[in-house]
Amino acid sequence: MRDQFGKQNDYAGARCSRRRVLLLAASIFWARPLARAQEEVTFSTDVKVVNVLATVRDKQGKIIRDLVQADFSVLENGRQQTIRYFSRESDLPLTLGLLVDTSMSQQRVLDAERGASFRFLDQVLRETKDHVFLLQFDMAIMMRQQLTSSHKDLNAALALVDTPARQDLQHQYGGGTLLYDAIIKASKDVMKAQSGRKALIVLTDGVDTGSEATLADAVEASQLADTLVYSILFSDATYYSVPFLGGMGGANGRAVLQRLSRETGGGFFEVSKKRTIEQIFAELEEELRTQYSLGYVSDVPVRISEFRKLQVAVDKKGLGVQARTKYWARR
Repeated sequence: MRDQFGKQNDYAGARCSRRRVLLLAASIFWARPLARAQEEVTFSTDVKVVNVLATVRDKQGKIIRDLVQADFSVLENGRQQTIRYFSRESDLPLTLGLLVDTSMSQQRVLDAERGASFRFLDQVLRETKDHVFLLQFDMAIMMRQQLTSSHKDLNAALALVDTPARQDLQHQYGGGTLLYDAIIKASKDVMKAQSGRKALIVLTDGVDTGSEATLADAVEASQLADTLVYSILFSDATYYSVPFLGGMGGANGRAVLQRLSRETGGGFFEVSKKRTIEQIFAELEEELRTQYSLGYVSDVPVRISEFRKLQVAVDKKGLGVQARTKYWARR
């Protein structure tokens, strides 16, 4: 009898042991996803990666494509940062805004701008990846085309871009070229909500004659939206040679556009007899496809939202870096 009872006890003990193993396995199975979820939440809320796009050129202006992570250094407010992420950005999606000055000072060059823009968008826009919007500005700001990846829609919208009609000019009040206000509108209303690589391309003579905002406001709005500004200075020398039309305003536009591009990390171009608008768009396309992306996590936690200074450099002589000079550290 003891043997029979002993076997029953052994069988009961084995069932209990098996039940404990199953319960333990179940607890581990359910705990692992929970632990992973907690880790993911902690990472996404506590770790803020600062991304900086950079273009590197030699003394002749040629874009350098073959640098590696070790060639770069990044300073934030003068403090050395550790670059954690690095890539050559030649294929990532791109969001572009094309801003065209349609004030009367651009009347003679508008056809050339429109034609070059057609060809540029046909070359640079990949309908499966990229998005573009089209905005014109003069005495008013008009969104001609919302963000789209359609070549057809953009070409149709570009055909409508034009200077104000005589009737519009007769009813004009205030200034005639809202350059700064247009950049702010594009940055706040469109670019701020986008992610990834973002750039505004501004075709203008750089003269603002009526914005409520200032140049500093326009720069700040672009920086807050993490958006590069590429300025293309295209001015009509004939227009600015007539004192009562424009005087020498076109000369002042160069400094405005240089600052706008320099502080946002974009590039400045100027149309001339030796450098056509088509050549500039070709250079711009190459630059947009050959940028370096640097990512780091600041060694100083963000306790209050603020602008922080950025300085990107390479350790090879004779090379210059084009990148934004500050970013908005968001709490």
